[in-house]
Amino acid sequence: MRRLLGKISGLFGNRTKVGVDKAGNKYFTRNEELDGVMKEKRWVIFKGEDDPTSIPVEWICWLNGQRKKAPTPEEMMELEARRERVRQNVALLKKEEQERIAKEGSKGKRVSTDKASGPDLKSFIQQFPVPSEGNDVEESPSTTGGLRNPQERLAEKTKDESESSEASGSGASFRPGTWQPPT
Repeated sequence: MRRLLGKISGLFGNRTKVGVDKAGNKYFTRNEELDGVMKEKRWVIFKGEDDPTSIPVEWICWLNGQRKKAPTPEEMMELEARRERVRQNVALLKKEEQERIAKEGSKGKRVSTDKASGPDLKSFIQQFPVPSEGNDVEESPSTTGGLRNPQERLAEKTKDESESSEASGSGASFRPGTWQPPT
């Protein structure tokens, strides 16, 4: 019991106030010995309701030990000003994007903003000639990317498989190879 009372009085007696954020939350630290090792304990006392979402990121980092020093009021003001500039830039970019979409919409081009659209397949399909009835389009290997007809591909695959030392096929097409299990 005496030990418990000592800890409770120590909690309030030897704490050091480190800072206050703009929401009025107060941050404290205390050094205490745990298992023969001095450890720094850090905590926050909320102003009003306990709302962890009201803690700024810099203070969260300090509480978790990711920062050695607590954020200074000057640093917090600089970061808040930077965040405000980012908010203004985002608003400006959104406005410019809406103006661009409205401008494209007036040209007759319909752009959907609620869903991401897929690629424009019309321009892709136009790259390939369409054979007319009775006239087959003769394609050179350079236009087909070096692709061969299915019989040539099958013959090439069979040739590659026969040179392999791995067992291949399944069921009736299984051909044992010269592969030996590792010893």
